[in-house]
Amino acid sequence: MDAFSRFGMGLSGNRSNLGAALLILALTMVPGEIRHMRKSELIISKAIWRIPAERMKMRRPLDVPLSKQALAIIGEVWDLTRGNGLLLPSIRSNLKPLSENALNSALRRMGYSKDEMTAHGFRSTASTICNERRLADAEAIEVALAHQDEDDVRRVYNRALYLKERTVLMQRWADLLDEFRQHLSSNKQLNNKIG
Repeated sequence: MDAFSRFGMGLSGNRSNLGAALLILALTMVPGEIRHMRKSELIISKAIWRIPAERMKMRRPLDVPLSKQALAIIGEVWDLTRGNGLLLPSIRSNLKPLSENALNSALRRMGYSKDEMTAHGFRSTASTICNERRLADAEAIEVALAHQDEDDVRRVYNRALYLKERTVLMQRWADLLDEFRQHLSSNKQLNNKIG
């Protein structure tokens, strides 16, 4: 949790495309798709990011509820790109997504080793914390992580999307990340006063 809390502090005030991508990644739990997020996939009025089936591992579309914090970040970077293109394009071209290594490279520049934090590692950290704190039912957490049910029969018959539960989960998750960041900031200020 300390490494995850430090992450939020490392990005304070950073609203570059890469910084925004890392923050949205932390707030949405779908790292592989952040690089390809398109403005046309965002339904701002409903606070939903609709990822098309062709980009999902299970070949089914996924509606990702967006927390107030994620919407604020999206609002800050919206005008940085034109049209309905990529929300977070490469710094070299508005037509190309961030590279696969861009998110991990940014984490390395923030001082995280590959053993401490990776972009994909957000998923396991999020899953662990959400389950430990019971931020939602396990099924809703699994759907939020875009996981497929391992039970073949259940997977065929249970098509529940848990959208209402995931909406609550994503807001609780974002609020918890804010708490972590505030806690770390308070500790840092206290240490500065003592030291």
